[in-house]
Parts: sequence; structure tokens; C-alpha cells
Amino acid sequence: MSRPLRVAVVARSVFPLHGRGGLERHVYDLVRHLADRDHQVTLITKRTPEAQPANSIHPNITLTTIPYRTFPLAGRRGTTVIDRSTAYPLFGERAGRAAWELVRDGRIDVVHGLGASVLGYARRRKTSTAPLVLNPQGLEEFGGTDPRRARLKRFGYLPLRRAVVACARAADRVIATDRSLEPAVLEHLRIGRERITLIPNAIDLDWLDSLATAEDVDRVRRETGVKPQDTVLLSVGRLEQNKGFHILAEALGALAHHGALSGRWRWVVVGDGPYRGTLERAVDRAGIREHVTLAGRAEDSDLHAWYEAATLFVHPTLYEGSSLVTLEAMAHRRAVVASNAGGLPDKVRPANGWLVEPGRPSDLAAAVSGALDQRQRLAAMGAAGREIVEREFAWPAVTSSLIDLYRQLLDVTRS
Repeated sequence: MSRPLRVAVVARSVFPLHGRGGLERHVYDLVRHLADRDHQVTLITKRTPEAQPANSIHPNITLTTIPYRTFPLAGRRGTTVIDRSTAYPLFGERAGRAAWELVRDGRIDVVHGLGASVLGYARRRKTSTAPLVLNPQGLEEFGGTDPRRARLKRFGYLPLRRAVVACARAADRVIATDRSLEPAVLEHLRIGRERITLIPNAIDLDWLDSLATAEDVDRVRRETGVKPQDTVLLSVGRLEQNKGFHILAEALGALAHHGALSGRWRWVVVGDGPYRGTLERAVDRAGIREHVTLAGRAEDSDLHAWYEAATLFVHPTLYEGSSLVTLEAMAHRRAVVASNAGGLPDKVRPANGWLVEPGRPSDLAAAVSGALDQRQRLAAMGAAGREIVEREFAWPAVTSSLIDLYRQLLDVTRS
């Protein structure tokens, strides 16, 4: 039996110490699943105002915190770019140096860094024996996979981009979480394809399955007047133009006008954001106001109750990263109609859904109408989606892939 590994995970934030965002939850799940397999994990992250016990996240995880020094009033609207291009790289220098010191002292086998948080280790990689695995996340500082955002962020994020490139060039492997992200990694991080490994983002199925009870499903239906026999089309996401909800409103309006959506039906949108007013106007133009519920930002129990209540999950995004919400819908055994964008083709396949080209209301309408015409298939397609998640996107499978990668790199280092 292989001996347990000693892994340093370096990230600027983690749940529950620093919030509930995607990064925070990813780091939390990553370190817990490594520790659950008896690997020794040291988590290096941002210091909180309150002192944290060394094993506050998991009994087998050692917590090391580093000061995150930023400017006054940081955290207010409009200051994100400034903070991430100044305080974040400085934190990455300190946190990465802490990882290097652990390796120097013979206490760590592998360093796994998230974004620029591992900059100090990258700068000292040539003097260290422990391999560096880098997950650059969604490359938002480069504009992600959308060229329009890349232009907008070219100048403000320049220091952060340089830090992430330095980390990538020092890394033994760079993780791409979707096939669609590989070209962006090659273009922006300027590394060879042989140093890219595809390992997807994962979800915690045990946690997800515990979030909504049958009573929660009954409650959200009752509060919105949705009957158990009603058709429920569900969309989830921040209300921004790039999510394409206005495209779906137009598509549903056309279906309703031509009688393709008959009987009782409801489009439920869970999420909030600056585009809410624009979406409401799009709903009014489409003439479907009485069939639309804009549920706003929801607690986990409500969100996952809506997944359970849904007939079909529809994600009309114009561009996308990995799409956690689509994985969640699949985990809840819901068939999916989604845009052929970002990481969605890795997840939505003929067995569990339909892909359409983004920004085309007529294509989206045809896919939704076709799905509802095949209701007898939706349960089997939902079950296929759950199987895909369990096999490829659940934490047990992803953790196994990461451990295999760590051991492969260690074998190379020792040979």
C-alpha cells in the first residue's frame, strides 16, 4: 500500500473561514477529501480577524494562515480589480514562501496552488524538490474564455496576470478544468500542452443530496402557486446579460404564442443581479409575465428544492466556464437544455440533454419544445446525467485523479 502523501494546498480563501463562493467551497472540499483518504494536508490561506484552531476545518488538516494586507475601504464596490492586482500577488508571495519553507524542512511532498496564491513557491521552484500543481481556476483575470471580457480586463489585471503566468511557468502540471479551457491556458499562460492535465471541478454529492427535503419541495411550490403536475422550466444564475436569460424569454414567448407551451407551466429563475430590470422587460415583451417567477437569490434548501421540482433545466448562457449549476441539475437527475459554450459540452451529452448554439432564440425554442415532447424520456435522461456526475465530476473520482497526478509527478522527481 502506498504511503500517505503530505500535500500543501495554497489558496487565498476557503469555506467557512472566508465566505461561500465557488473558490471557497472548492478548496474546502479538496482538502477534506484528501484528508479523508488519510493524506496529510497543510492548508495555507488568508488570516481571519479571529484566531482559528489549527485543525478547524478537519482533524487531519493543519491550518497555516498568512496576513492579507490590502488598502483602506477594500471590498467596496469597484475595488475588486485594485485589490486582486495588488494585495493578492503580495499575499501569493508570502503564502508561497511559507509552502517553500515547509518543503525545505522536509515536511511536504507536493504543493497544490490555486491561482496566484502560490507565487512565492513558484519563484523558488528551482531550489525545491516538491512538484508544483497549479489550478489557475477560470482565468478571469485574462477574461476567461470570452474575448470581450479579455479586452476589458487587459490593463486593470496586468500585475495579477503576470503573477499567474509566473506560477504556471514554474508548475510541473497546470490543471484545466474543462476541454474548452485548454486553448485559453495555452494562449494566456504560455506553457506546452504536455504540461496541461484535464481534471474537472467537482461537486460533493453527499452534501448536495442533503440540502432539500420533500417538505422543502412542497413549500417552494406552495409559496409560488406551482402545482405538482405543472411543467417547471428552471434556470439558475446571476442576472447578467451574459447568462442569456433574455434569449430564453424570447424563445418561451415564441413557444407560448404558437401554442407549443400549453397547459400550466412556469419558468423559474433563481438568482439576482444588475440585469433583473432588463430581464423583467424582456419577459413583458415576450408576453409571458404570468408564467415567470424571478425567485431572486435563494438559500441552499430553496435552490435545491427547485432542482427537485423542475421538469427540465435550461441554461441559455452566451459564454460559460465550468457551470456548477448544470452539474447540480444533473446531480438532481434533471435533463438539461444548454448552450454549446465553455465547459458545457463536457457535461451535456445526447444521453442526458440537448446543446444549442448560444444566442439563438429559435434554436433554444426548438430544443425546449423537443424536450417537452419527449417527457417519457426525461427521467431516464436525468438518471444518465446523475451517472455522469458520479463517474466523472463527483469528489471521489476527482480526488483519485489528483492523487494519481501527485504520485506520477513524485515518481518523475525521484527517478
